Amino acid sequence: MDFSFPAIGLVHSCFKEKFGIPRQPGLAPLATAEIEMLPPYDDPAAFDGLEGTSHLWVQFVFHANKREQWKPKVKPPRLGGNQTLGVFATRSPTRPAPIGLSVVRFDGLRQRDGKLLVAISGIDLLDGTPVLDIKPYVPYVDAVADARNSFATQPPAHIPVEIPAELAAFCADYQQKTAIDLAQLLTQILQQDPRPQYQQPDPERIYGMKLLDLDIRWRYSHSGICLTELICLA
Repeated sequence: MDFSFPAIGLVHSCFKEKFGIPRQPGLAPLATAEIEMLPPYDDPAAFDGLEGTSHLWVQFVFHANKREQWKPKVKPPRLGGNQTLGVFATRSPTRPAPIGLSVVRFDGLRQRDGKLLVAISGIDLLDGTPVLDIKPYVPYVDAVADARNSFATQPPAHIPVEIPAELAAFCADYQQKTAIDLAQLLTQILQQDPRPQYQQPDPERIYGMKLLDLDIRWRYSHSGICLTELICLA
């Protein structure tokens, strides 16, 4: 059986490309986005009663997943990219139906330029992601105290992130202009180690990602990650 569903919204995210996005929601609490609700779903009445909710389930499409055929076995980045698991034992975007589900913090509704926007944070969503549905997170049923997972038993270990003095000054200036704590946001993202786990850190290699209106560049040292450059793209 085949079904088709409308996109009810479109994500405007701080993450402008796939590389560097946290591998799960909630790992970078300062990572923010807005869901632009599309007509006819942009009616504020559809959100009546949500004001007492702290978190949301967002169901979305992995629109940037280019693989057209699914495979029963995948290589999760968490396992270094060299060990396979069944696709239904993972959260791989390469699925029979490329649908994702993330729990995010609900930061309120906004209306701007005639658009209804749902503000969210702690995201793992790429800019331009189509949204299929939004539901409230209900703690007494959604938080399962005795839940377990055989291979993802602990959150990934953080690696140290060094921000040199001149780039810390850039971050402070950026925060003054935008109210975004750029230094802390970068730390939350980079300490997750965006590098594919099968790659050995190369101190000569410069890595990069696009975040907000910036090009972020860093390298690996013996002690962790060192930020090397912040470039404004605007």
